[in-house]
Amino acid sequence: MTKKAKIFMTIATFFGSGLSPKAPGTCGSLAALPFGALLLWLGGSSLLLLGAVVVFFLGWLVSDSIAKEKQISDPQFIVIDEVAGQFIALCAAGLNLIDFGLAFFFFRLFDITKPFPASFADRKIAGGLGIMLDDVFAGIYAFMALYVIKTVL
Repeated sequence: MTKKAKIFMTIATFFGSGLSPKAPGTCGSLAALPFGALLLWLGGSSLLLLGAVVVFFLGWLVSDSIAKEKQISDPQFIVIDEVAGQFIALCAAGLNLIDFGLAFFFFRLFDITKPFPASFADRKIAGGLGIMLDDVFAGIYAFMALYVIKTVL
């Protein structure tokens, strides 16, 4: 494996969390939480959202490359998409453990159920963009759910 391929795999699997034999997406989402907390602590929701944007574009690049190389449309071990979506969901949380748990729960719920347009992106958009986009939509839905709960309660 070339050095570039190793770097791309490290990013795509989010430091190996996507290599879990069970629930790699959940493992990737869990692995994103401490990084999200650090970004929130350092710069608030703005820095975390910027992190999500950077992860999105980086994830698009590496997942597109790996999916083409492996000839698999959406390899389960690629979890950088979960990181981007989880970061978006966490933008509504602040540094609160309960809110972090809710952001994680809602993100996983929407990532698994894929309500429209996430389902459309998952089925109809090929390559790295499709891999990343359905999780961005799940992250937006999770953000909205948590925001509504925090606003109402």
